[in-house]
Amino acid sequence: MTPPDEDLLAAAPDIVALCDALDEGRPIELRRDLRRRAGPGSAERIAAQLDAIAAAIASLVLDLPDRILREPGGEADWNVAQTVGHVSDSRAGLALAASLAATGRFPSGAQAVVPGIPGPADASRDSVLRRLGISRRVVTRAARTIVGHESDLCPLRHPVVGHLRCGEWLLFAGVHDLMHVAQFRAIASRVPDPR
Repeated sequence: MTPPDEDLLAAAPDIVALCDALDEGRPIELRRDLRRRAGPGSAERIAAQLDAIAAAIASLVLDLPDRILREPGGEADWNVAQTVGHVSDSRAGLALAASLAATGRFPSGAQAVVPGIPGPADASRDSVLRRLGISRRVVTRAARTIVGHESDLCPLRHPVVGHLRCGEWLLFAGVHDLMHVAQFRAIASRVPDPR
């Protein structure tokens, strides 16, 4: 993964540290660090870090020429618009699931996370940014609900990471976001400077 810039490193240190452990193939350390960083009292701090990452994604989307939204987006055979839509939905969905578990309203019989669902292929820049903005609001509200319940178990199951606690899901959403930020930065680095 492309290392985050200094601003993002400063704005999202917990998420960046977890991505480093993931990149270096240290799953036990990743799991232990996830638990430690997402413990009691962490939800507001993590929400601020998630918002910083979403702002970085929005900035990248704003800087890309329109045609790039239809070009390969670094995830499977999706274009950039599909990948940003996927990121927006994933971050909101994970935060919402954790908040439902925190309030005891997680639906019984809910299915496991289905990774790899793209956003709309033909989404405009405004549509992509609107969707990302909605996810930012969902994450902020969900984090407020998770406060005091960070260590509560969440029944949500992911095929790769399994079950996590409410605060851990919030933090894991950031790890997922940051992996895609690296893809978007790589795409942006290949775009010729119009100046």
